[in-house]
Amino acid sequence: MNTRLADIVGRLKVPRIFVLGDLILDKYVWGSVSRISPEAPVPVVNVKGEEFRPGGASNVVSNLAALGARVSTGGIVGKDEGGAELLRLLRARSDVSAVLRDAAKPTPLKIRMLAQHQQMLRVDQERVEPISARAQAKLLAAALRQSRRADLAIISDYSKGTLPPGLCRKFIRRAGCPVLVGLKSHDHHKYAGAAGASLNRSELRQLSREDDVDSGARKIMRQLSLRFLVVTLGEKGMRVYSREAAPITLPAVARQVFDVTGAGDTALAAFGVAYASGQSLEECAIMSNAAAGLVVAKVGTETVTREELISAASHGDGHRKIVPLPALLKALEGERAKGRKIVFTNGCFDLVHAGHAASLQFARSRGDILVVGLNSDRSARGLKGEGRPVVPQGDRARLLAAFESVDYVVVFDQATPAQLVERVRPDVLVKGADYRGREVVGRRHAGRVELAPLVKGISTSEIIRRIREL
Repeated sequence: MNTRLADIVGRLKVPRIFVLGDLILDKYVWGSVSRISPEAPVPVVNVKGEEFRPGGASNVVSNLAALGARVSTGGIVGKDEGGAELLRLLRARSDVSAVLRDAAKPTPLKIRMLAQHQQMLRVDQERVEPISARAQAKLLAAALRQSRRADLAIISDYSKGTLPPGLCRKFIRRAGCPVLVGLKSHDHHKYAGAAGASLNRSELRQLSREDDVDSGARKIMRQLSLRFLVVTLGEKGMRVYSREAAPITLPAVARQVFDVTGAGDTALAAFGVAYASGQSLEECAIMSNAAAGLVVAKVGTETVTREELISAASHGDGHRKIVPLPALLKALEGERAKGRKIVFTNGCFDLVHAGHAASLQFARSRGDILVVGLNSDRSARGLKGEGRPVVPQGDRARLLAAFESVDYVVVFDQATPAQLVERVRPDVLVKGADYRGREVVGRRHAGRVELAPLVKGISTSEIIRRIREL
């Protein structure tokens, strides 16, 4: 158990945080690919669903709200359909009294097409020229009002024209709270005087023109008179620099990476919530690093909650896949909304072996999301007899969750998975080839049944027999 992370999350307050920046609307088009176009060598995406999400600075807002902060938002959206949709999304997460609508500034829109977790195409619709002097004055006045009620302000600059140098300098100089900046702009000097900043290794190299991370970080800190600087290093983790102490280095949290979209926003938001709660830079970094590690295992611009962080602290990597039935059904609603095909298989999985691995890989190849129903200890004992299972259900669930092919694990207590299959209603139900010619429990509640090939000579019972003969 990571007691340090659990303690950090447990001591979080409910800070007021103001976000100023480029408000972007993300549109996700979910589908599947089964053929190549005859017109050109490109995949044909069969669209199954669409979804709008907050992007850019709006994604920082979403992450802050998910982490329990009271959020207010400042920025510009167009007087267009995209602006109306983005405002609707932001109102559900924050105070939008500092969000202005400007007919001369269309709402930036990023359209992503995805199939089987893979991003196939991104289309951007935007105009990046700076907002007018009049809009700058109105936005600055609204932003300063919000900052006086906040514990922290976060600037999230995506270089879309919302944050010209003059506006940034005036806001940082006059803000009624510390300012934390997500550095993405080429003109980083406009952020001089901020309390701290965050950026990734590539952005650091570009802004500092230094190949060495330590040299580049110290250079940026001097240029901007920062108290601290957070540098995310991808697979190498995170490093935090401050005026008073040696750099703090944290290793990356090992996760299956599905999508890095918005990971920087999540890291920035998590750091901000901890910082506004009065925690040390090291504690802020631990929470930020853990949140980034969780969000890259999701697809698209997603968020992380305090509950997920506590779960990760308590159980380690993989445990987030082990869910009770109500949580599973809710998660599958979202998966289906994105057009994903649900596959279900089940078993005792006592003494996990190569045959189990092969069947799980087969099942995952039949769709987009694999749900594994796991017999509880009592259920397995009823099927296998006294002395079984050898491995308790909690450990068996953890082993299954460690498989890359497995998306969700749910434990059931009945002799058969009939009730579970009825609730899950998978598109594909997978059983072993030894069920050929036999009745498959739950068949009428699944789209179709497929039989996984068996690995000859391998079974849990045979392994146990051989061990006993030693």
